[in-house]
Amino acid sequence: MGSLDGRVALITGAGRGIGREHALLFAREGASVVVNDLGGANDGSGSDSGPAQEVVDEIVAAGGSAVANTDNVADWKGAAALVDQAVSEFGRLDVVVNNAGILRDGFLAGLEESQWDSVISVHLKGHFAVLRHAAAYWKSRSKAGEAVAASVINTASASGTTMPNAGQANYGAAKAGIAALTLVAAGELDRYGVRVNAIAPIARTRLTLATPGMGAIFAQEVEEGEFDAFSPANISPVVAYLATEKCPITGKVFAVQGGAISELAGWHDVRTIETEGPWLIDDIANRLPVEG
Repeated sequence: MGSLDGRVALITGAGRGIGREHALLFAREGASVVVNDLGGANDGSGSDSGPAQEVVDEIVAAGGSAVANTDNVADWKGAAALVDQAVSEFGRLDVVVNNAGILRDGFLAGLEESQWDSVISVHLKGHFAVLRHAAAYWKSRSKAGEAVAASVINTASASGTTMPNAGQANYGAAKAGIAALTLVAAGELDRYGVRVNAIAPIARTRLTLATPGMGAIFAQEVEEGEFDAFSPANISPVVAYLATEKCPITGKVFAVQGGAISELAGWHDVRTIETEGPWLIDDIANRLPVEG
């Protein structure tokens, strides 16, 4: 018996890297998987049906159940078609793992509008579009009197939570938005039997290898038999747990790296100054100093 027996999951960006590991683990644990991947380059350009189909072939060869999907999650109709395919192929949808993403790094003074728009579109809109269509499906099931025990796992990043990276204003902003979207969605969808969480993973993928200053760290060789802290396979078990029917967790963001899982907290008060009358600029200047 697998921990995901009978569950139907759609996983975006599942043709390579972390998403591929999600799909393989989910299938080994008994889930039927819709493997979504546009098959584009790191910057989102182009398309190739090969990566998604290769993962499906690997799952089926191992005795699992999976189908390929190459819709663009940033396209409204494509996201709807992805959800519809899961339901039509397997009769239901229980889990959404939003993982698809691209990189178009650049420093603010030279960042092109297209670089901003494309990254926000794939990451933030892509998460929202798939989540929105899945939420509508689960709401309709709940309103019809069915018991829903669904789970959404979004993919944020340290770039948008704990470690903002220079040159990644678009990526960091999108990932911070995904973390916020996760909390809002958790509050809204609980009434329909849907839990929503997010992870902020650190692993060796084609995107992290392409991140300035990070390639040398992730490219370090690991001796055979030693624990590979940056293997993308380390990320998937917590995602699989969050996808299980009985998992009680919702509204959380977890940083995941190698052998560590940390719960993250968002913006919070660290210092407050108050006044009993109108604010004076000089008063603010004296009481709100810049602290290192």
